[in-house]
Amino acid sequence: MVEQDNLKMHHNIYIYYILIIKIKQDNYKVQQDTFFQKTRYLVEFKYRKQEVLRMRKPERKGTKVPVMKAKEAVTYIKDNDSVAICGAGGGIVDPEVLINALSQRYEETGEPKDLTLWHATGLGDRNDRGMSPLAKKGLVKRVIGGHWGQSPRLAEMAERNEIEAYNFPQGIMAQLLRTAAAGQPGLLSHVGLNTFVDPRQKGGKLNDVTKEDLIKHTTLNGKEYLFYPTLPLDVCFIRATTVDSDGYASMEDEITYVDVLAMAQAVHNNGGLVILQAKRMVKAGTIHPRQVKVPGYLVDIVVINEKQEQLYNGSDAFFTGDYIAEEDENASLPLDQRKVVARRALMEIGPGNVGNVGVGIADGIGTVAREEGVGEEFTLTVETGPVGGATAQGIFFGASINSKALMDMPSQFDFYDGGGLDVAFLSFAELDAKGNVNVHKFNGKIMGTGGFVNICSGSKKVVLCGTLRAGGLKTEVGNGQIKVVQEGRFEKMIPECEEITFSGEQALKQGQKVVYITERAVFELTEEGVVLTEVAPGIDVEKDIIAQMGFKPIISKELKPMDERIFQDEKMNIREEFMNQSFK
Repeated sequence: MVEQDNLKMHHNIYIYYILIIKIKQDNYKVQQDTFFQKTRYLVEFKYRKQEVLRMRKPERKGTKVPVMKAKEAVTYIKDNDSVAICGAGGGIVDPEVLINALSQRYEETGEPKDLTLWHATGLGDRNDRGMSPLAKKGLVKRVIGGHWGQSPRLAEMAERNEIEAYNFPQGIMAQLLRTAAAGQPGLLSHVGLNTFVDPRQKGGKLNDVTKEDLIKHTTLNGKEYLFYPTLPLDVCFIRATTVDSDGYASMEDEITYVDVLAMAQAVHNNGGLVILQAKRMVKAGTIHPRQVKVPGYLVDIVVINEKQEQLYNGSDAFFTGDYIAEEDENASLPLDQRKVVARRALMEIGPGNVGNVGVGIADGIGTVAREEGVGEEFTLTVETGPVGGATAQGIFFGASINSKALMDMPSQFDFYDGGGLDVAFLSFAELDAKGNVNVHKFNGKIMGTGGFVNICSGSKKVVLCGTLRAGGLKTEVGNGQIKVVQEGRFEKMIPECEEITFSGEQALKQGQKVVYITERAVFELTEEGVVLTEVAPGIDVEKDIIAQMGFKPIISKELKPMDERIFQDEKMNIREEFMNQSFK
C-alpha cells in the first residue's frame, strides 16, 4: 500500500512538473488555446498541484492532528512554495517559533529555496525579529507585503534589488485571503486608484527587479476599479492560544484575531499545508465551541510553544479585555508639538463619529480627548481589529486596552472600504502641491503602506498630520503660542511626491474633505490646490511657513490664527464647543 501511494505521488509530481514546463514553453503558448481548452488545461494543472500538496502532508490518524517540533514541521516546506504568515508588530499573534525554525533550517541545509512570502501586516520590532530572520539570499525570491518597516532586513534586501518586492494595501491582502478561500479569481476595489499600487503608476512594485504586473486597472459600469488577483498559497504559519488534539484552536490570550481564519481557509482550500503554533494543547472537544476560531479540519500540523507570550516583552490580561484599566482623568500629555497636533486634530471629529487613528504624531488624540472630557463621545478603531479603547504605539501598535469589541481584520477593512469611517487620523512623511502624500517609500527606504491606502480611500474626512519639517526640529510651546527654536533639516512639503500613497486627485473625485495639520499651520485640499487656512500664534507666515516649504500654498482669503488654547498648558475646556461643533 505504501509503495503504491509513493508511486502515485511520484506520478502526480511528474505530471505536475510536466504541466509547469508546458505552461512556460513558447511564452505561455496555452494562452493561444481556445477558452475551453485553456480552462481544462489549467484545471488539470491545479488538480495535480493540489494532489502533490496533499501527499506531502503528515498522515492524520482519524481526527487527531499531528503534533511535532517546529524543526520537523518546517521540513514539509518545499522549494518555490508561497508561504503566508499571520501576525502584527511587537509580537502580536506572531508565529515566531515557526519563523525561526524555517530560518534555521535554511542556514543548516540550504533548503527550501526561492520562497514567496505573503504577509498583510507588519511583523517585527523594526530590527531583527518578526520576518527579518527570513532575510537570507536564496531562501526568499519574492515578498508580497502590506507593511515592510517592522521587519527591515527584508526591506533592505528589496532596496538592494536582491528579491522581488510588492506592497499591496493591508486590507486588500486580508480580503484576498477570503477571496482565495472561496475559489474566486480576485478582488475588484476602488482602493488604491491613482496611488502607487495603481498599475498606471508602480503597480505596487517596490524595486527594479520586480517586473511582473499583478494588479490591473479596469472599468465596470462606468466606474474605475483595480483588480487584485488571487495568488495561490501553499503553506501558512498561524498562531492561537489553545488547541485541542483534533486541531480546534481558540485565541483567548491573543491580542487580535488578524486574518488567522481566512489564511487557514485559503491555504487549506488550495490543498496546502496549515501549520499552527499554540501555547497549549488540551483534550479534544474541551474548548467551548464559541471560543473556537479555527476548526480542526483546517489544521495539518500543530507546534506547541509553552513560552508563547502576547508581545515580545510579555503578556498582560488588560490587552485581552479580561481586566479594565482605570482611566486617570488627570493624565495628560506634555505640552509639545505632538500635543499641539493632537489637540488640533481633536477638533476634526464630532460626537458619535467613528474614526481610525494610525501610528504617528496624531496618536495622542485619545489622551487629549479624555483630558477634555470627550473621550467617550466618539469611537476610534484600529485596522487590526480593536474597536474603542486606547492602543499602544510604536512597534506594539494595535495592542489595545479597554476595547469595546474585537473584529477580525478582513471585516474591519470591509467597514473601512465601504465608507464606514467618518474620519481618519494618519501621518504624512511627504506632502506635495497637489495634496498627494507619501508614506511608504522615501529617501530610498521602504516602509510600506500598511492600512493607510484602505483607510484613506474609504473615510469621509481624512486628517493627515505631521510636522512642517523633520530632522532635529525643536519648538517651544506655551503662553498661547509656539516658536521655532531649531528648524528641521529636511523638507517635507515638496513640489511633487515621487511615490503617491494618498492621492489628492482621487480624494477630490470622491468628495472627501482633506485637512493637513502641522504644529504651526493647518492646510486644506481644494480643487485649486493646497490652501493655508490657519497659522499658529507666534509664527511668521513668510519666514516660518512658506520659506520652509518646497511649494507655495494658496493663502486663504479667510486665513485665521489657530486656537490659542491649543498652545496653553492648562486644559482647553472645549467640551461644550465639541458637543455643539461650534469651533471658530
